Amino acid sequence: MRHNVHGRKLGRTTAHRKALFRNQLSSLVESGRIRTTLAKAKALQPLADRMVTQGKRGTVHARRLVRRWIPKRDTVSKLFDEIAPRFGERPGGYTRVIKLGPRKGDGAEMAVLEFVDRGEEAGDSKAKKEKK
Repeated sequence: MRHNVHGRKLGRTTAHRKALFRNQLSSLVESGRIRTTLAKAKALQPLADRMVTQGKRGTVHARRLVRRWIPKRDTVSKLFDEIAPRFGERPGGYTRVIKLGPRKGDGAEMAVLEFVDRGEEAGDSKAKKEKK
């Protein structure tokens, strides 16, 4: 039984897994969505939500905690200045995982991890066109 055991190892050492999460988290903040395997997306989702929560706090200490996971200063400032304020009223659940189906090469289940309000931005431009 796996009592009190959480997280996925993903067949990697601890250092390799942390490096993978740092890279994917940076890419998620920079582009708003990433395409990866379902297991990696599910493992990264709680970490991404935690970073947005720290961004909502907006303190210097929160910024330093985020810098542990996102090494680039401009990416951290984008998280604190652009992404976190969009979720000001939302109590949690800032990201979503959308399944894409199996990858052609090895059959691994693929998914997209994206911020929840990303679709609303695209929908807003469509709604504006429909109103006109």
